[in-house]
Order: sequence, then C-alpha cells, then structure tokens
Amino acid sequence: MADRAGVSRSTVSQILNGRGGSFTAETQDRVRQAVAELGYEPSAAGRTLAKGSSDIVIALIPDTTFGGNLQDIYGALTDELAKRGLALVLRLSTHGAASLDRLVIGLKPRAILSLTPFPEEDRRLLESRGVEAIDPNTASHPDVNSEIGRLQARHLIDLGHRRLAYAHVRDVRGDTFGGPREREFVNECRARGIESPRILTLGINAEDAVAALDQLDSPGFAVGCYNDDVATALLHAASLRRWRVPEDLALIGMDHTPLSRLTHPPLTTIEYDTTRVAEVNVQSVLSRLDKAGFVEEPVEVRLRLVKGKTT
Repeated sequence: MADRAGVSRSTVSQILNGRGGSFTAETQDRVRQAVAELGYEPSAAGRTLAKGSSDIVIALIPDTTFGGNLQDIYGALTDELAKRGLALVLRLSTHGAASLDRLVIGLKPRAILSLTPFPEEDRRLLESRGVEAIDPNTASHPDVNSEIGRLQARHLIDLGHRRLAYAHVRDVRGDTFGGPREREFVNECRARGIESPRILTLGINAEDAVAALDQLDSPGFAVGCYNDDVATALLHAASLRRWRVPEDLALIGMDHTPLSRLTHPPLTTIEYDTTRVAEVNVQSVLSRLDKAGFVEEPVEVRLRLVKGKTT
C-alpha cells in the first residue's frame, strides 16, 4: 500500500484513520487511489486493538416474539448504522451480568442497545467496562409503549365502552413491553373517570382464552390486548362462548400483523412505522458515541389506529 502510493506506512495509517489534515490533497489522493487499486479493507481486529473497542454495536433481542415488526426494525437499524461505519450484531438478551460480561470481553462493542431497560447490575457492569448502555431509560424520545396503552384505552372509551380490561400474554418472556402499556391503559381509564380495568393473563391457546373470558363474569367488556395474538385468541374464545363481537366483547390489538387482517370479524389494531423506530434507535446510538459532535433531530414514532370491526 505505502509503496504503491509512494509514501510511508505512517502516512497511510494517518490518512486512513482520519488524521490526514496535515498532508497535501495530492498525497491523500494517492493513498486513496492505492486503496482502490489494491481493494484494501482495513483490519477490524487491528482497529479494535488500537482503540480498545470495535465498531460493533450489539442489539439485545428481548424475550418476546421475534415477529415481522422487530425484524423490520433491526433490518433498518443494521442498514443505517452500516452507513456510519458501525456493524450491528444481534444477540438474545442475557440473563445475568456474568453472561453479559463474557459478551463484552469477547466482542469489545462500542455500545449495547436494548429495547427494554437494563437491570441495574448490568448497567453498572457496562459502565465499568466503558461500554455505552442505551435503553429506553437513557433515550430522549418518549416511550412508544406508553402511548400504545393510552391510545388503546382512548379508542375504547371514545366509542362508549365503560367496562374495560387489559390482557397480557402469560409467558413473561413474551410480554416484554406489557408493563408500560398496561400502566398507561389504567392511567387513561382513571383520567377519564372509568372504573379500573380488569387485568387478564392468558396463553395463546383456546383453553386459556376461554378461562380469561370467564374471569370477566359476563359479556359487555372491551379489552385492550398486548398484541394481535392475544386479541385473536380472545376472538376465538368469544366464538366458542357464542359472544357477539363487538356487542358482547370488544377487542383492540397491537402490531397489525398479517394474521390480524384475516380474522372474522377483522381485528381493530394499532400499527407503527418501523423505520422511524429504527431511526430513533440510530439517533440514540450516535448521540452516545459522539457526545460532542452529534445533535439529535426530533423523530416522532407515529401510531396509527387500524379500524376493524372488533370495537
């Protein structure tokens, strides 16, 4: 490389590492031309040794159904970070600081991104290792999950429903975002003078869904559901109990999955722009890695109510 460009190895190193300001434009052009001619790719391992960290950002996949929406978010996030010279690596959420520490030691990431809050022990570990920990608690943007619960409750109340319930999926690994959604669903009921909603928990099967309906005692409830899977399970249970939808049981889901478009009647649900969720996370990463030079731009994650015939 240095021989092809007619300069020293030190000169090549400085120019390729963004410190070429002291060299003439002609020298910089010769180095870049040599790079192009030789098809040179800088050593990731070498950069890691020199800087003490890699160009890797790890995204922890939460314990939830890895459906189409999350795939779209991580796909867009991968592309956007790649444009900025960062490689996104996906890994299942760790259970315990020891596992997380092995991950950090092995990959030496510049940052770890989580869509759910880090446990305090994990946060302290990442701080001690000099790795940026990025989660909803550090983001400057509002938590979209809170707005989801609020929107579900508002829609049901605005339609005149006064007996409300919120339905979680039973396996906590699949209900990662349920806490803030339920909390704001309950808060919206309180703010609108509605009796506190019943809280239901069910697995995605007919037996659990029927048992959840039986907890409501009688027809006449409107249910905000953690996701479209929960709503579909309850819709099936309503048909088994011969409850009319939405007269005896109103349902609103979340995610606007392909399955929600095939139910009978069509499911009322909520969708969001996954590319904007990815952009929020890109900005969170860049603002933490370039604290002095990066200015975050406002990004609004818009939620859209998809009106079916279940509310």
